Amino acid sequence: MILLIGTHQLISQIFQAFFYVNVVNIPELVRTGRMDFTLLLPMDTQFAVSTRQFGFDSVINAGVSVAIIGLALSKLGVHPSAAQFVLYTGAVGFGIIIHYSIMFFLTTLSFWIVRAQGLVYGYYNLFNIARYPDSIFKGSGVFKFVFSWIIPVILVANVPARVLIGAAKGDILSPLLHLGGATFVVLALNRFLWKRALSRYTSASS
Repeated sequence: MILLIGTHQLISQIFQAFFYVNVVNIPELVRTGRMDFTLLLPMDTQFAVSTRQFGFDSVINAGVSVAIIGLALSKLGVHPSAAQFVLYTGAVGFGIIIHYSIMFFLTTLSFWIVRAQGLVYGYYNLFNIARYPDSIFKGSGVFKFVFSWIIPVILVANVPARVLIGAAKGDILSPLLHLGGATFVVLALNRFLWKRALSRYTSASS
């Protein structure tokens, strides 16, 4: 559990450092018309709105999370190989992309809904699901399906944690493929909706 919570915190803090503040500010950019200035920048618009600010304090918190993960591995007596650490890093990256993509998807609805902040902050509460072991959702078929495939937050921390202890717990390839596939799907849907949203944007002055 400590390993899982540490991994959840690591992903959450890195996400907050690079993306959270930027993503939740998108509805305000649309409402006030400041999105116009972003559209004039000589770069991809999604990249521009996603990377405007950086939270250094969250990076420090991520360092604390790494210490918690190290403590958990020590208590478990598990010594992951270099390959496992590489796979773990990749899985953490997938988890960050999933959180970013789903929250960005929700903020993109602000092009159609004037006040979309409620959806965004509501999703932030779903982050807490990621810190629970996926084994507790056995028997809850619909719930597990929704949060493993449609909104795949259950995978975000569980799969990386399994990778680190995978040598003792069996197959880690299937969960990694599941996580990678879910990441690709939510990122593609995210990009598709963003393109559609920009095509209908006419600025606040028109």
